[in-house]
Amino acid sequence: MRTPHEILHPRGWKPARGYANGVAARGRMVFTGGMVGWNAAQEFETDDFAGQAEQALANVIAVLREAGAGPEHLVRLTWYVTDRQAYLAALKDLGKAYRRLVGNHFPAMALVQVAALVEDRARVEIEATAVVPE
Repeated sequence: MRTPHEILHPRGWKPARGYANGVAARGRMVFTGGMVGWNAAQEFETDDFAGQAEQALANVIAVLREAGAGPEHLVRLTWYVTDRQAYLAALKDLGKAYRRLVGNHFPAMALVQVAALVEDRARVEIEATAVVPE
């Protein structure tokens, strides 16, 4: 699948694994709020880090669909996690969930450990930016 944007990777840099260093895109911009790992009824079904991350990504994609976009239009993801070690321990499961939902598409990403999220049970919050070609 051809992406609707250009991945920016400076010559001579080591390959980015699981993310892009930068993305250039044109089109209609779509921004999501921070999506946590609860379902449509705003109920957490798990306290498992990977499970919450998978649900948060599914929530991002649901919001994108409302704008006529899909995961292939993602240009940036920002992950806020309450426990960096839990994130690192879940990388294998996160990778499986990510590929299942997003595929082999890796936008620019950042991950930040935070002291807490607004929702007490939330272990991860993801916000996204997508660009849909005109």
